[in-house]
Amino acid sequence: MNNHDYIIPNEYIKGKRNNYSSWDECFMLHAVVTANRSKDPSSQVGAVLVGKNNRILSLGYNGAPNMWKDEDFPWVREADSISHTKYPYVIHAETNAILNYKGDNKDLDGATVYTTLYPCQNCAKFLAQAGIKRVVYLSNKYSGTEDNIAAATCFNYCDIQVEEFPKNLQRRLTISLLPEEGLSEIDRQ
Repeated sequence: MNNHDYIIPNEYIKGKRNNYSSWDECFMLHAVVTANRSKDPSSQVGAVLVGKNNRILSLGYNGAPNMWKDEDFPWVREADSISHTKYPYVIHAETNAILNYKGDNKDLDGATVYTTLYPCQNCAKFLAQAGIKRVVYLSNKYSGTEDNIAAATCFNYCDIQVEEFPKNLQRRLTISLLPEEGLSEIDRQ
């Protein structure tokens, strides 16, 4: 008997679960969880790079450069000089995801990025240069700003598909990270 001769009897074949997460839900949830790694007190952003075969290639969140201690980083949004704020130094989640990828760059060609915030114009350029062909974002809180318009223009000219994560699915992006002993017996099932 070879592997193809064995047939599982019908009584053992049951219907699959129907309410499982889509790939978009799964990867956006990863982006939400990754955003929680950010030390930024005002904006936590996460990004997940996913290859054409639905495999996670890399993760990134907004934060200080690797060699800069988070405790010494200027996390403020306003100061007497822009050089005393976070803005000239912070690395955005999408850029970190690209920089964190250590595989063959051809894997990024045609990939998708899932991000919790619509990318800025700098990240849009980096995503285009890396070969990303699809952007799925959760929030666009800077919609209509010059930076946002420039990012959208870049995506348009570079033929990058941009999609807002559906509002009706956002409720499924919540998870409980409570310790097991804080849950009732019903909650654990």
